[in-house]
Amino acid sequence: MYLRSVVKGVCLLFLTAAGSPAFSQALTKPADNRFTKVVLVQRLEEPMQFQVMKDGRVIYAERKGKIKVYDPATGQLTLVAQFPVSTTYKNKQREVTEGEDGLQGIILDPDYDTNHWLYIYYSLAGNDPKNVLVRYEWYGKELIAGSRKVMLEVVTQREECCHVGGGMLFDKHKNLFLTTGDNTFSRASDGYTPLDEQPGQSPRDAQKSSGNTNDLRGKILRIHPEPDGTYSIPEGNLFPKEEPLTRPEIYTMGNRNPWRPSIDSKTGWLYWGEVGPDGSDEDMEKRGPRSHDEFNLAKKPGNYGWPYFVGNNKPYVDYDFATKTSGKPFDPAQPVNDSPNNTGRKALPPAVPALVWYSKNIMPEFPLMESGGNSAVGGPVFRAGDFGNARRVYPAYYEGKWFITDWVRGWLNVVEVDEQGNYRGMERFLPGLHLKGPIDMKFGPEGDLYVLEYGNGYFKDNPEAELIRIEYNGGNRKPEVQAAATKTAGAVPLKISLSAAGTKDYDEGDSLRYEWKITRNGAAFKTMKQATPSVTFTAPGTYRATLTVTDSKGAKNSKSVEIKAGNEPPVVGLKITSGNSRFFFPGKTITYAVSVTDKEDGSLANKRIMPAQVSVSANYLSEGYNPTVIAQQQLSFDAAAQHAGARSMINKSDCKACHQTTGKSLGPAFTAVALRYRNDAAAVEKLAKKVISGGSGVWGDAQMPAHPALSASNAQAIVKYVLSLGTPAKVVRSLPVTGAYTTNIPQGEGTEGSFIIRAAYTDRGAKTISAQTGEKVVVLQPPVLKPSKADEAGGFTFNADSTLATVRDAGGYLKFSKLDLTGIGSIAVITEAGSRQATGKMIEVRSGSPEGPLLGTIDAKQGSPGTAITGNLGTADLYLVFPGPMRIRSVRLGPAH
Repeated sequence: MYLRSVVKGVCLLFLTAAGSPAFSQALTKPADNRFTKVVLVQRLEEPMQFQVMKDGRVIYAERKGKIKVYDPATGQLTLVAQFPVSTTYKNKQREVTEGEDGLQGIILDPDYDTNHWLYIYYSLAGNDPKNVLVRYEWYGKELIAGSRKVMLEVVTQREECCHVGGGMLFDKHKNLFLTTGDNTFSRASDGYTPLDEQPGQSPRDAQKSSGNTNDLRGKILRIHPEPDGTYSIPEGNLFPKEEPLTRPEIYTMGNRNPWRPSIDSKTGWLYWGEVGPDGSDEDMEKRGPRSHDEFNLAKKPGNYGWPYFVGNNKPYVDYDFATKTSGKPFDPAQPVNDSPNNTGRKALPPAVPALVWYSKNIMPEFPLMESGGNSAVGGPVFRAGDFGNARRVYPAYYEGKWFITDWVRGWLNVVEVDEQGNYRGMERFLPGLHLKGPIDMKFGPEGDLYVLEYGNGYFKDNPEAELIRIEYNGGNRKPEVQAAATKTAGAVPLKISLSAAGTKDYDEGDSLRYEWKITRNGAAFKTMKQATPSVTFTAPGTYRATLTVTDSKGAKNSKSVEIKAGNEPPVVGLKITSGNSRFFFPGKTITYAVSVTDKEDGSLANKRIMPAQVSVSANYLSEGYNPTVIAQQQLSFDAAAQHAGARSMINKSDCKACHQTTGKSLGPAFTAVALRYRNDAAAVEKLAKKVISGGSGVWGDAQMPAHPALSASNAQAIVKYVLSLGTPAKVVRSLPVTGAYTTNIPQGEGTEGSFIIRAAYTDRGAKTISAQTGEKVVVLQPPVLKPSKADEAGGFTFNADSTLATVRDAGGYLKFSKLDLTGIGSIAVITEAGSRQATGKMIEVRSGSPEGPLLGTIDAKQGSPGTAITGNLGTADLYLVFPGPMRIRSVRLGPAH
């Protein structure tokens, strides 16, 4: 259902309140479950910029020269045009390298319905280095070739990359804004600002462009298109039309790579993201601040500082690249461009600070920006009045707020400013949504937020590139359905129970109707109208049970579960026959025995299943054991599971933005890194530090961003995975089904990992049913108990990251349920320095309850040894009872000797 009249009334009331941000704060934030992500089209080829048309079609540009249209009525993409574009540059060694150029921008004229004008901005192919703004007539199919008008040319250099800009929009006066990049190579500037004034180094000096009042690069331009294909200059740009050494098209200057501009339709203020440099270091005395990306707001024309300032006008130092000497910091009140590459005025307008700025580190001012690599992408300012009677307009809570994102980090944030345009606050929009290289974002005519995702990786057709829209539902919501079965495979007759447990409806008062439809190989088998029915399958086959849940207003949703009847999965057992079944002690030997029983195949015991058919393995996972991560990665414990955690961290981070596994991207391939450091014993520690702190120089000029929030252990885990890619996979031989195993930690690995012992058997299958696999896994953990993992904690408090537990009062206790105490000879309590009581106060170790049998006592004095444990205690509930306040780090178990 769409917005009811009462919701529209709230929007109207909101608008009559002058759109006051203070009023918006009083409104209730809508629940996340009222927003739905809808994937429109996938596997796009380097998409760059788009526009949603009035009829719902989406026209967009691809960097390599294609213009395409997505039609929601058919779900199909249609090629509109293909332009020959320049996408490469040639450096001083005449090497041809992929750059950022290409087809960058596309927009329809505000009067498209009558004049059918379409504007594009692209890098002209050939030897004439320039980017051009051209206009065509387009009537919905191919462009009219004879209608081409070249409106504006931006002269560039193609000796070095980067930064093109290309964002376009119209204001309410039908003025066209166009963003242009600084066309400057900055990776040879040590992560600081590129001000290389040496002869022949103009491509590495942004003073020729962004800081140049007489150059169109590094700017946001504002022009008014005329019917004959020319343009006029609107009143109120940065420089008067006749002023010497200036270009009248300039609205803002001092831009590095202004990205995805937006105009607030109510205030007329201009918003945009500003992609910053790649450096992680700061040297305010000799060079200047570390790099920052920015989100900017312009209430009027201005100079936004680059390349002399960044962020909130943090000044760079006037550095001489020839002599490597430092001058004075630049003055934001009176910036001066005295570069020999400058063709404009020397005295520049005062610098305007950014609205929001953020580095590779966590910013105390803007913690929601997170940390790591960054690439600011602007987005739209929401105004309900822009959509009239559209079906899915966002709620009044977002009135006047700015939606922003980051190409690397993939979050969506909402920024709020006050009536004067000052920063007021920020919040996360849909925290559970992570975008994959968002590169353009705007609202469509029906009120939906559209996002174009480029994918994670430069200059390639990323499989995750897609166009999505995020719909708001202010009315009745579909039920959220969960479907499960007590058993999903087994011999016939197979009797199971189906369950809708966990199904819910977010709208209060909705009654739900349940219907299960079961099909066999696509044909109808049975229909049941209960939430938890039982069903028996007598014929072998693959069945699909689909649960459809309908609410009282007719909204419905479905989910399915697959059942395979005709082959009982094998049952695998793995028992530790001597030694501890939960903890390992380095260098100690355990014995084990595997059992396998399969209804159709037989068992190990009756020798119908042979030991050679059973896989038994043992591995040490230095990252510890996370069954969820390993299951999501679909990895075998025998090989790649060793690095499952590292792969998961890479997938969640910005690594894939710059690296591929085998192919070169902005940074080297992981396999190339592995080969370079194959024989370097210090590589793990060295590279882990570089991952955390950032750096450059080994693989060229490209900067690796810092990842200060990454722990040393996690960085080392990632590096170990990368280095493993240069080593041929080891052939893992199966262990015997009955035997002994010594828990020796591999050289160079930490002691906080786990030994994973796994037994698995895949049966022979049946005529109509595929083979089934059964497995049993035993995890041997390090002999350390964390207080935060206790099953009960009476009289305790924990710090924010649960690394420290504090006993509040005498009698406080920790309970660890069903511990295997086999082979345990001692128990010690590790406390924070200076937190224990005086000698004579005893920590009690008890079994079964806080008043249960006393196993031993530990002196509460700081640094005292643990207590000896004697006797074969087997499995028991272990209690530690404390005599008074102290701070506990961990509990250590020692082996019996």
